[in-house]
Amino acid sequence: MATVSLQDVRHSFGDNVVLRGVSLDVDAGEVLALMGANGAGKSTLIKVLSGVHPLQSGTITIDGRPLVAAGPLDARAAGIETVHQRIDEGVVPGLTVAENLLFERIAQRELPLVGSLRSLLPAARSVAAGLGLDWPDDVLRRDVHELGIADQQLVLLARALSREPRLLVLDEPTSALSAAEAERLFTVVEALRAGGVAIIYVSHRIGEIERLADRIAVLRDGSVRSEQARPYDWPAAMHDMLGDRGARQLAERTEHRGTEVVLELRGVRLFTESPAFDLDLRAGEVTGVIGLLGAGKSELAHGIFGGQPFAVGSMRLDGTSYGPRSPAEAVAREVYLVPEDRAAQAMLPGWSIARTASLPFLRAVSPRGVLRSAQERADGRIVIERFDVVARAATQRVDALSGGNQQKVVVGRWLRGQPRVMVLDEPFRGVDIGARHDLSRRVRELAAGGSAALVLASDVDEVLEVADRVIVLVEGRPRLDAYTSTVTRDQIVSTMAEVA
Repeated sequence: MATVSLQDVRHSFGDNVVLRGVSLDVDAGEVLALMGANGAGKSTLIKVLSGVHPLQSGTITIDGRPLVAAGPLDARAAGIETVHQRIDEGVVPGLTVAENLLFERIAQRELPLVGSLRSLLPAARSVAAGLGLDWPDDVLRRDVHELGIADQQLVLLARALSREPRLLVLDEPTSALSAAEAERLFTVVEALRAGGVAIIYVSHRIGEIERLADRIAVLRDGSVRSEQARPYDWPAAMHDMLGDRGARQLAERTEHRGTEVVLELRGVRLFTESPAFDLDLRAGEVTGVIGLLGAGKSELAHGIFGGQPFAVGSMRLDGTSYGPRSPAEAVAREVYLVPEDRAAQAMLPGWSIARTASLPFLRAVSPRGVLRSAQERADGRIVIERFDVVARAATQRVDALSGGNQQKVVVGRWLRGQPRVMVLDEPFRGVDIGARHDLSRRVRELAAGGSAALVLASDVDEVLEVADRVIVLVEGRPRLDAYTSTVTRDQIVSTMAEVA
């Protein structure tokens, strides 16, 4: 008997049917990779399993016993631990790292609600050590919101593992992790499998699935289209996931080399201790920047956008001085940024798709301070249609969409125009392969129209798909700058691993 068995699970939000009778089994000591395009129902299925959404129809059993979950605590009590893709759904700002590591134990009164932080530190260190995290006490005492997105992800992973789950659900667990951190996670997953834990692993990265998964199941339009055991037939899986679109390969594209310099960086330092460097971004080409966590990618993006101005160095835009002291000044000069963390930096809870799409351009839809709702909705519909956002209407809440569709809205709102410089920091995070291809194509079309595009990512394949030129950052310093036709994937990877 399977450790976890789902039979004919269905779920709807009003008239919107999301799950159409999902049946899946996951055995003890097995990793099942759940694949599906954005909007296929993966997030809803995970939330039903974890008790976030009620079980409306069908059955879920664990070790043969029906799951009765009125909420997440009931699911955890039954042995289900989930690490959601959206980090803001798991961490609690205002609490320390230690309190977040022990959050469920505190909520269930296993630890005192009121007590000194010092008394919690030994237990917090033990939880962190379960994932191999040797964080000093000064880190454990910080507000969790002070951590970077990758460290917040590690907090959630460590907390989930500390409960010794029967079923562990990991939703895009490496999306914010460096290569070394991802490798540590893989080792933990393999150890849990050997220890008899059933694992559902959701990822769009085929290399991870090849390494970890014993089986794959493809979800499409709310139902399971196929299941495979090793060796995997990836073309068939892509077709089942994406339909005819998945069976098509990317068309051969021509590498573009621009001549007109749009943005010049001179003597810029990303970190106090890193060397200064120069960089030119040219119209008509996509420059891809890749590096491990801490290499300086986000620092470069926010310096150009005015979110965190460079302490040292200068910039020129179209030949004139450019030094934005705020994002508003950058937007006024037609320099746009898609930030790394969409939930914290690009969306507001409860806002509609239409309002989110128009957020950076409120003056255009509110002349003389009067909001033109019809124009705002029209702008939202443009983003939905152009970027294949799975949504009922432009008035739907953006935070009710799947993670990938949220990303499409956040990217799509900037790509409606023709900026001088378009900076995209991890634009493919949480989107499926088909959506990644679509976004790549649109970024290239934007560059072909005369913009300079800068794409920052931690995945080599993502950069090679979209970029004409690739720059490898190592500890704040460009160590490789070459057009993609002149460099190999192995050269990029080996340069990333160098010590600055």
